Amino acid sequence: MPTLLHLDSSPLPTSISRELTKEFVAAWKIGHPDGTVIHRDLAANPPPLIDAEWIASNHTPDAARTPRQKALMTMSDEMIAELSRADEYVIGVAMHNFSIPAVLKLWIDQVARPGLTFAYTPGGPKGLLQGKKATILGASGGVYAAGTPAAAVNFMEPYLQAVLGFMGVTNTTVVTAGGAARLMSGAIDRPTFLRPTLEQVRALAA
Repeated sequence: MPTLLHLDSSPLPTSISRELTKEFVAAWKIGHPDGTVIHRDLAANPPPLIDAEWIASNHTPDAARTPRQKALMTMSDEMIAELSRADEYVIGVAMHNFSIPAVLKLWIDQVARPGLTFAYTPGGPKGLLQGKKATILGASGGVYAAGTPAAAVNFMEPYLQAVLGFMGVTNTTVVTAGGAARLMSGAIDRPTFLRPTLEQVRALAA
């Protein structure tokens, strides 16, 4: 039975990225009627900050952890279990200051753990989430696509692909609805703006 992990990171319920992931999930369900969708809303339930106590707990063997240390690792363990269980991921992300939202970075910090999602080997780090597929559905106020003047400051897409690749997820696709600022200025209406991106999303999820 195929499983899809659906991550949303935008705090706005009407955000472009949330609409894109919603469309992806709907199309994925049609193509996988026997599939399971795990939804994690990072904005509604943000992961905690990484602090000194968390780091100490992470570096303590599980069998030696105190009840307090085990409690500190609970959410991290749950999120890693979701990554391991799912065959495919869809991640909704709105560009914040040329990069990713803070809650998505918190999630990354909680799930990138040696021995669980990657391992240090004599040949260097090795990702442990092998055979997975990820679709990143983004939104940005400006246009940061390759070949545009602002492409050099698009840290969102390459960063996410690098982090996922580090954990073993090398089969990644990115679709970004760029130029969303035109909606606020009234230069284009929302259905017209979204139409081509939604078509891409449906095709990817099928």
